[in-house]
Amino acid sequence: MSLAPPPVAARKPHSATHHGVTLTDDWAWIRDPGYPEVTDADVLDYLKAENVYFEAAMTPHAALVESLFQEMKGRIKEDDSSPPLKDGDWLYWSAFKEGTQYRLWYRKPVAGGDDQLIFDENAGAEGKEYFRLGAFAVSPDGAKLATLVDDDGSERFKLVVRDLVSGKDIETVTSVGIGQPVWTSDSAGLVFTEVNDQWRSYRARYHRIGADPAAAVTLYDETADIAFSVGVGRTTDDRFILISTGNNSSNEVRFVPADNPYAPLTLIRPRTPDVQYEVDSAHGSLWILTNDDHVNFRIASADPARPADWSTVVAGSDRTYLRGIATHRDHQLITSRVDGLDQLVLRDYATGIEQRVPFAEASYSAGFSGNPDYAPEAYRLHYSSMVTPGTAYDYHPADDRLEVLKVQEIPSGYDPALYVTDRLMIAARDGKMVPVSVLRRRDSKLDGSGKLFVYAYGAYGYAIPPSFSTSRLSLVDRGVAFAIAHIRGGDDLGYQWFLDGKLKSRTNTFNDFVDVTRGLIDAGYAKAGQVAAQGGSAGGELMGAVINQAPDLYGAVVADVPFVDVLSTMLDDTLPLTPGEWTEWGNPIEDREAFELIRSYSPYDNVTAQAYPPLLITGGLHDPRVTYWEPAKWAARLRATKTDDNLLLLKINMGAGHGGKSGRWNALHEVAEAYAFVLTQLGR
Repeated sequence: MSLAPPPVAARKPHSATHHGVTLTDDWAWIRDPGYPEVTDADVLDYLKAENVYFEAAMTPHAALVESLFQEMKGRIKEDDSSPPLKDGDWLYWSAFKEGTQYRLWYRKPVAGGDDQLIFDENAGAEGKEYFRLGAFAVSPDGAKLATLVDDDGSERFKLVVRDLVSGKDIETVTSVGIGQPVWTSDSAGLVFTEVNDQWRSYRARYHRIGADPAAAVTLYDETADIAFSVGVGRTTDDRFILISTGNNSSNEVRFVPADNPYAPLTLIRPRTPDVQYEVDSAHGSLWILTNDDHVNFRIASADPARPADWSTVVAGSDRTYLRGIATHRDHQLITSRVDGLDQLVLRDYATGIEQRVPFAEASYSAGFSGNPDYAPEAYRLHYSSMVTPGTAYDYHPADDRLEVLKVQEIPSGYDPALYVTDRLMIAARDGKMVPVSVLRRRDSKLDGSGKLFVYAYGAYGYAIPPSFSTSRLSLVDRGVAFAIAHIRGGDDLGYQWFLDGKLKSRTNTFNDFVDVTRGLIDAGYAKAGQVAAQGGSAGGELMGAVINQAPDLYGAVVADVPFVDVLSTMLDDTLPLTPGEWTEWGNPIEDREAFELIRSYSPYDNVTAQAYPPLLITGGLHDPRVTYWEPAKWAARLRATKTDDNLLLLKINMGAGHGGKSGRWNALHEVAEAYAFVLTQLGR
């Protein structure tokens, strides 16, 4: 039975003029004028028609989707739990029970006693299409729990306080919370942040338990810059509550005593363009990680009484990229990256001697994991590589020893000897060498006869780690090598690597991906047309730009919640994704040069009459990050413009947001759908 013709979105002429240039957009109507409420009948009918077409196109492959899903599910331990982590007088952990979609959260006294179930996500998700626990914070006295929950994907979270003695919820503090709430030292109240109608985290407030939530005191309100968002935190020594405000390139931090939230806020150092800093506290000093005098950051100290006077403790380095610091009683935990590989370092306060946590593999992903106690006996960390399952360790600095606490269990079995990981450096067109991590079967041949899957993100300084994934084994076991392209726009090779993929250098990101693909083809991983590609959000923008530039290289492309209508979005300062993003993409409203650059690569604006590879595009109706109309408009324009008859599918999650469906099995089923699409298209 042949597939019915795809939906055809109506064309309704629309134009706007900027910098003397008239932009036309026949599908602008797909944006409901009442957004974030989407009630327009024509819009909903079109989105539903696309979903019906998606289901019809995937129905013949239902057996493959189910096989992939069961395969991937079989690699996940259903009744799994995390290693307990000490926080004060309690040990905390989470667990999944067999057959459940969501976590259960437990604790028990360090001194001994029964396990206590303190939060059941499954109960909270019952009857809901979507459920996400965004934050989980127990009060210092252990008596109360604060949670933030999103039940529609809009990322506007309800902040609820639970009495852990009775097990009952006692207060709803706000319905538009976001981020991690912070308890005061006396457990009497919470500092939290809220979003406004444009989904900007704009203020920090203090609520005292038992008081009217509407009377919460505003500690800080960001009114000076609509591009700045507010966040709160707490220093490791529990001395201060921190309130930060910033965008993607600069920020400033204030602090208030954790035992007196009503005290005046102290500003550490005023915001400066392109300067970032983060702060912790220990031994009566502030410890600051900042890029104020070196692109790869330095570590400084300051007296809280003179917080703007910074003294260098660890100088910036061209080779070592300093990425994070947490200050505990006995050591500073420093996260860095050298030559693209994670380094975990313990630094002694008195001597400055640094102790690096040892790892044996040549390529891996590692990081410190929480460590809420100020003075732990050992430090919790996580580790994996593309061939090594995730492992939780406690590192004992006294004897330089890694204690294995838990190794990711794969119930259906896993033999690492069957796989090999390659680390390549591939030249981009401007001569820069781009790192690539590849997972493949050991018995695969690099003679061009195989298939290849290339994944990347390439924005905001986020590096895709070469870590372990059980899902991708379903591709690799079917002869598809899985590659991660560590392209510019991420910070894989240092902060400059990020800077070299943003603003005026944005096209480096797209060129890197295309050049990596060609390099892998030249290395024998696959032939042109036998390569699949995937990216999401800004990585979805990457997919759009790549297929405009070099569509012949790819036999299947998956673009998840793709940020493809870049120009229109950056021209609309009422959208949540816009003012705070100008430092990443440029401000085309005020800057003609930025306007022309974005117009030159914006995927939606550069769809042309050419053949495109098979495409699977996804979106979420409630997505506040990449609004649903971006993927929907892109699909409509592609259908009306492309010259091929390759399959193009659009799937809009009508009850979810940026991350797709919630629940571990629902999310896994969407991965199975994407992989089935790739396999069937590469196998044509």
